Amino acid sequence: MYPFFMSTLAVAGAEMGDKTQLLALLLAARFKKPLPIILGILVASLLNHSFAGFIGVWIGHALQGALLHGVLALSFLAAAIWVLIPDKLEDTQTPVTTHTNIFITTAIAFFLAEIGDKTQLVTAVLAAKYQALVQVILGTTLGMLLANVPAVLLGHKMAHYLPLKPIRYLSALVFAGLAGMQFFKLL
Repeated sequence: MYPFFMSTLAVAGAEMGDKTQLLALLLAARFKKPLPIILGILVASLLNHSFAGFIGVWIGHALQGALLHGVLALSFLAAAIWVLIPDKLEDTQTPVTTHTNIFITTAIAFFLAEIGDKTQLVTAVLAAKYQALVQVILGTTLGMLLANVPAVLLGHKMAHYLPLKPIRYLSALVFAGLAGMQFFKLL
């Protein structure tokens, strides 16, 4: 269960203030129908994190010993730095659609927004580290939902009350700690 909980914690923290959280706020404000938006986030996250998890497990098998720990340490360190940089949702990422298919709009928008995102990197790194594919995918997906469902349910009001800067710093500390643990294994 440890890989599941670590994956949940890592992604929930990394998602605070992320562009997909801004996307969730935008979709909630635009469509005002939380259930298809939440289901779209769930499906997109499962697909995206499954892909990243498979890549991570493959990397974990392909790399061994000190090389694996070095790659993991550098990846966690990169995630620690990346999480400190706040995301901004650009106009080109705003989905233009009708109300007829909110679920598909959300699933596609979230899937595309997550490609190459820090949570995809974190999913791959955690899958490589723990070699527990299902636990990591479920944990990172739960982390996405923990960060984005409140944004959907509370809309733009929640953004004013979340202390995003301290949350980003805490997330960076978690990733830096994970990087330190991997560097320690190199010694």
